[in-house]
Amino acid sequence: MSARPWAETSEPTPACDASAATPLFALQRVDVRYGRVQALAAVDLRVVPGERLALVGANGSGKSTLLRVLHGLAAPTAGQFSRDAASRQAMLFQRPFMLRASALNNVALGLWLGGVPWKPARLQALAALRRVGLLEAAAQNARTLSGGQQQRLALARAWARRPDVLLLDEPTASLDPHAKREVEALMADFAAGHGAGGPAHPVTMVFSSHNLGQVKRLASRVVYLEHGRVMADLPVHDFFHGPLPEAARLFVKGEMV
Repeated sequence: MSARPWAETSEPTPACDASAATPLFALQRVDVRYGRVQALAAVDLRVVPGERLALVGANGSGKSTLLRVLHGLAAPTAGQFSRDAASRQAMLFQRPFMLRASALNNVALGLWLGGVPWKPARLQALAALRRVGLLEAAAQNARTLSGGQQQRLALARAWARRPDVLLLDEPTASLDPHAKREVEALMADFAAGHGAGGPAHPVTMVFSSHNLGQVKRLASRVVYLEHGRVMADLPVHDFFHGPLPEAARLFVKGEMV
């Protein structure tokens, strides 16, 4: 089934006009194979600054692989991929890796490895922990934090480096409702550029999710993947209120997981 009849059927907003803006990411007929498994097949995609792009689809549809391609963790086996080398990006995983160190040092070490001297790195790390509501846990071993706290700590590590692009793979999938709301609020603030303690620094966001309510709340555009192929690429309103391929329609109705 061709994706083209379902792609960009309404005019994009001026801030995210893919035809006018220089893309942060551009994929043309990209394939990714892992042995005999075709994880992505002929994917065409452009992501421009200011977008909040949600990747949805059943398990195994290629969402995580696509995020890994965008972050340089997986190489295409065919097709062309380019990214804006001047943009800074960070990626968060469903289960973030925590160093066996304090919450403060988990943030500060990332900054230090990026070239920030240790004392300023600790000061910036404290500001990041304050930003995500974890200042009181600064001295606590990061591996003893709750799942929601660890995800907020991962967001603090990303925010401290002031990324232009934030990639998130199912960032709230294993969290309780309260923790999900906290992480969602931070994602929305980061995308809008709120709370940076200085000039607004909006972040382009690409995230995968099975939570369609979350997609409605956070996304400006939705890409639906099926067996590694992009089957729909639409503004969020059109995705939930317009015609869709049958598999995408069933997914939205909750009849396909």
